[in-house]
Amino acid sequence: MRKIGRILLWVALAAILWVAGETAIYAYWIYQLRDHNPATTALIEQRAREARARGEEPKRIQQWVPLGRISVHLQRAVIAGEDHNFATHNGFDYEAIRRAWEEAQREAEREARAEGDADPSDWIPPLPTFKRGASTITQQLAKNLFLSTERSVLRKAREALITILLERELSKRRILELYLNVIEWGDGIYGAEAAAQFYFKKSAAELTPREAAFLAAIIPNPLTVFNPQKNPRRVARRQRIILRYMSQARLPDDSASPKG
Repeated sequence: MRKIGRILLWVALAAILWVAGETAIYAYWIYQLRDHNPATTALIEQRAREARARGEEPKRIQQWVPLGRISVHLQRAVIAGEDHNFATHNGFDYEAIRRAWEEAQREAEREARAEGDADPSDWIPPLPTFKRGASTITQQLAKNLFLSTERSVLRKAREALITILLERELSKRRILELYLNVIEWGDGIYGAEAAAQFYFKKSAAELTPREAAFLAAIIPNPLTVFNPQKNPRRVARRQRIILRYMSQARLPDDSASPKG
């Protein structure tokens, strides 16, 4: 038993050192983002590898612009569509997580009943998965900058750690600026300026509310589900919903964050 105890102690110490090491590395990288723009992101590199695997030359259209040169309409549209409480939460929107959990439970129950579970009193719902609605802009940025698109417990743990560090080290406006400059808006299209030029032949600063809502509608999956060429009606429906809520979206101000 004493030997097993020593082994468990060494395992615990190794885990603590590993977490501390990862935290220090991510904290250093994120601290640099206060006044340096990232040269690339994990998602951009992943898309490049995928293109090469298909025998294609990777595409990357991206032009960095400060937040002041991105239409307020687009800022509001993205917040309305992706993270309505962005200006006030600490990186995690617990109300959105609760809603996503309840929705996932309902969906899991419908699927189980459709498969023929006869007695509802004996039925135990399976553990639901969060398919949508729970990730904040900060969490999306954490994944986009540093992580892959794979779904695993370890990746979610890293995402949570990076989210905490982003909120601690950067202002809300800087987080939004980074997000709007690195997210994917189509095949090889990254950032608001490239998206505005590609879809509307104008700068990100000149976008109208309707154009901004259109771009925000694409964000969840610009390559397939919300690709405007493949699913124009789905994009248009989401665009109308975002337009309805844009005026309620609260923009972050300079007084919020960083905390460290």
